[in-house]
Amino acid sequence: MKVSDYISITIDRLPKGYVFTYEDFITEVSKKEAVIKALNRMVTSDKIAKLSKGKYYKPENTPFGKLQPNQAQIVKDLLEENGKILGYLTGYSIYNKLGLTTQVSNTIQIGKNEIRSAFKRERYSISFVKQKNTITKENIPLLQILDAIRYIKNIPDAKIEASCRRFLGILQALKSKEKETLVRLALKYPPATRALLGAMLDQLMEENLATSLRKSLNSITKYKLSGVQITLSTAEKWNII
Repeated sequence: MKVSDYISITIDRLPKGYVFTYEDFITEVSKKEAVIKALNRMVTSDKIAKLSKGKYYKPENTPFGKLQPNQAQIVKDLLEENGKILGYLTGYSIYNKLGLTTQVSNTIQIGKNEIRSAFKRERYSISFVKQKNTITKENIPLLQILDAIRYIKNIPDAKIEASCRRFLGILQALKSKEKETLVRLALKYPPATRALLGAMLDQLMEENLATSLRKSLNSITKYKLSGVQITLSTAEKWNII
């Protein structure tokens, strides 16, 4: 079978929005140039689209033009490699998903243990957030919540008091075991994040869970988060002013 025929058949089987590189089609080193040429011909004929140098995707065509792949596809090489989790979407990439804002950003933020400098990929700005906890598939949703609490001031088009109300709903929906894990993970976050999470858990009458957070804080340190007091009656108790 010709290289071009093999690639065409394989791409036909891919879901729309799937991102790939020429390496996904190479079985022999000698075929590299043939694969690249075949992919570039398909870009010219509009069968596939180019995302960035060396990266292609199978577009979904709409009356408004080609839909871009979802953010997880755009940066999947930064999130996972050979089945090993390297990072996770966070920050601007998940505020909308968590119901904290209606805005969708062109900035993709990734939580990783080892971070690198920000860079551009097509129309997206990609930046990184340092994560001190070990990243696993199971704890990613909890790390996303903690990151959002940490950067509550940065959530676009959202007042802090409204974000606090939303966080209370998110926390209330978690299972007991998930809340316990959330608190354990929070111990590696900055003090202000621990204090705000503690105040929220206190508000939800989860004093037992909040105990370890309280013990981890300096009792005389104040945390300035204007607007929290409107939603959380426990704010002052946690030195949030």
